[in-house]
Amino acid sequence: MCLAVPMKIIEMNAPEAVVELGGVRRRIHLALLATENLKIGDYVIVHAGFAIQKMDKREALETLKILEQMADAQ
Repeated sequence: MCLAVPMKIIEMNAPEAVVELGGVRRRIHLALLATENLKIGDYVIVHAGFAIQKMDKREALETLKILEQMADAQ
């Protein structure tokens, strides 16, 4: 099973960006999104190295909290 996760954009040089989650940084591709609508500090859903959707910050943080709770339950 694959899981797409919200990550925060910390650097941007379209068509790529560096995103971060929990201190882990990854270089991703932005080719599937309109980059003029993205900026540093935005959250995007990342799957297989690609940003697939921009996400509201509140929703992203809520999703990350749920994922953390799921990990703690195991």
